[in-house]
Amino acid sequence: MAWLLLAFMSAALLGCYDSFKKQALKENAVIPVLFLNTLFSSLIFLPFIILSASTDVLDDSMFKVAAGGWEVHRYVLLKALIVLSSWVLGYFGMKHLPLTIVGPINATRPVMVLVGALLVFGERLNLWQWVGVMLAILSFLLLSRSGKKEGIDFRHNHWIWMIVGAAIFGAISGLYDKFLMAPVSSGGVGLDRMLVQSWYNIYQCGMMLAMLLLLWWPKHKETTPFHWHWSIIGVSLFLSTADFVYFYSLSLPDAMISIVSMIRRGSVIVSFLFGAVFFHEKNLKAKAFDLALVLLGMIFLYIGSK
Repeated sequence: MAWLLLAFMSAALLGCYDSFKKQALKENAVIPVLFLNTLFSSLIFLPFIILSASTDVLDDSMFKVAAGGWEVHRYVLLKALIVLSSWVLGYFGMKHLPLTIVGPINATRPVMVLVGALLVFGERLNLWQWVGVMLAILSFLLLSRSGKKEGIDFRHNHWIWMIVGAAIFGAISGLYDKFLMAPVSSGGVGLDRMLVQSWYNIYQCGMMLAMLLLLWWPKHKETTPFHWHWSIIGVSLFLSTADFVYFYSLSLPDAMISIVSMIRRGSVIVSFLFGAVFFHEKNLKAKAFDLALVLLGMIFLYIGSK
């Protein structure tokens, strides 16, 4: 059951990623932080790309990056655009909101993926899945009530809508991943996982460099200043490792993607604890109940997906 252990490791790493991201954005400029995160993530995978292209050192290893032309990279470029849209919205929203609110909203992504599959792929929901969807919607409504106690109006707070938008783009990315990774015989593209993970980071870095130079730098003296913090490196390390462990767990025999995906959403527990212990956020009892509803909804989704 090594794949199960790896799934729990990925969830814990993702929770740390969200927590380090919150720390990195504290009183800091968002665009340069996000650029550095994409830069460090690219530097992590660049050696694998170079070694795979110029030597046979990584042949037959889990770190081998497959080669591909424009017919492959166009799909990866689109993935980079989708993920970066999610990150830009998510980073701005997280900077201005408590981690104990952001986490439960992000945990509803499997529900959005399920609804997306319903609309895009024509899938039908069973009773268990509908209960999971209803619990997720209820938890969101209760979370909005908890937010009002901290002066956060879900309907009129644009930071909340940014987090929701980030979750929607994240769900679209999940559906797109299903298309990218599925074999051609099943209607997918059948791309190599290391090719996707390596190159989409590099494409994102290029996009963020353009945003940095065109949008942030000309007005950087008039906006929130940028300051270096060690947690910026931690964001890239935890995210890259979490995704690598996730993809590797799925490559092992008998691994069940339904269980792995549900466990990964458990990362919200780690980020919630960070928000409570290290950021001293408020109204934790009500938010903990809302979070419990989200996790219960995930369990119903898992049972319905078996």
